[in-house]
Amino acid sequence: MKNPVTLPRRHLLTGSAAALSALGLAAWTRGAHAQAAPAAAAKPLPAYVGWKNPGSLIVHSSSTLETRRGAFGTGVVTPSSQLYIRNNLPAPDAAIVAERDAWTVSIEGVKAPRALTVAELKTLGIETVTTVLQCSGNGRGFFPSKPSGTPWTVGAAGCVVWSGVPLRNVVAALGGLAGGAAYLTGTGGEKLPEGVDPLSVVVERSVPIQALDDAILAWEMNGEPMPLAHGGPLRLIVPGYQGVNNIKYVKRVAFGAEQSQARIMSHGYRMSPPGTKAGPEQPSVWEMTTKSWINGPLPEQGALKAGMVQVHGVAFGGTRGVKGVEVSVDGGKTWQAAQLIGPDLGRFAWRQFVLPARLAAGSHELLSRATDTAGNVQPEQREENLGGYNNTSWRDHGVTVVVA
Repeated sequence: MKNPVTLPRRHLLTGSAAALSALGLAAWTRGAHAQAAPAAAAKPLPAYVGWKNPGSLIVHSSSTLETRRGAFGTGVVTPSSQLYIRNNLPAPDAAIVAERDAWTVSIEGVKAPRALTVAELKTLGIETVTTVLQCSGNGRGFFPSKPSGTPWTVGAAGCVVWSGVPLRNVVAALGGLAGGAAYLTGTGGEKLPEGVDPLSVVVERSVPIQALDDAILAWEMNGEPMPLAHGGPLRLIVPGYQGVNNIKYVKRVAFGAEQSQARIMSHGYRMSPPGTKAGPEQPSVWEMTTKSWINGPLPEQGALKAGMVQVHGVAFGGTRGVKGVEVSVDGGKTWQAAQLIGPDLGRFAWRQFVLPARLAAGSHELLSRATDTAGNVQPEQREENLGGYNNTSWRDHGVTVVVA
């Protein structure tokens, strides 16, 4: 069970392949993606996220927006206005958030299955949890093999405060699990394209039943009603798991013995070795693991003055907390312990770290590596895979700065 941290609101407010191709979904049926080209910095924000801060974001496409590395700052919680966007289907019509409390979600695989409105869910309990939300392809841009998909570097991630009802409370209110449940499956409420097999496009993901202990059905994000762009009016949050498992516009939660047969589950987001084809026999992209990166100083700041600099960044451990972070200013030859700064918002949140370092004139490769509370150390090398998923390499995430 999680040990949630509740923050005062004032701290948080700051049929055919052609049809699929038109929606950017053809890869799910043909098993390969076209390489996404980086977008020009001046590309405007899509209308449905027009409220976000354009200076903090890189627009790769209408459904993929990345937080700029230099925009993270040194606070813990990522402002909603600069949080990344990754949608597997177009966002639904804004009408679905006009009457938020009327939204319904069907609960199946319990002894008394039924649909519940958000208003009814709000009578079953409230919990607040802070988690790292990260696209499983974050760091794909560092793979030399150039896997297909958006070439994210570090900005497909953020630290977010969610409020909603613990899913375990909902299960208890409906009589408990019906039995034989090995997986928790969430189904998104996006409108599906016509003329295609629904299983080929529906956003439906299964995670191990153990995730029930921490999962919540969230209607608030960073102290405000869940934005449509991030899954409002209701989103399934699975703390410690990669973003694709945190289902937006959740319409169905089911408990059963088998994983979903949807393409996004059976073949999508699998850790497939290079040269193979993705399939259900390969490991799924589920829990995040130990990771960190440096957010400052950065090369785009230009040449630094010789002397003291504050090397800072973020670190997280997936389903575990962060025990410590080490920083190297000489390309990994030597390491020094960094200081964890800012509030500890729980084991699912990230921690900010800083190392004061005196840098002489020349070029310096800055690196960080984190250790979680179980002693797992962030690896030097990435795990090569077809989709460019789960890149936690400390070597890949380094930056090189020049000191004048």
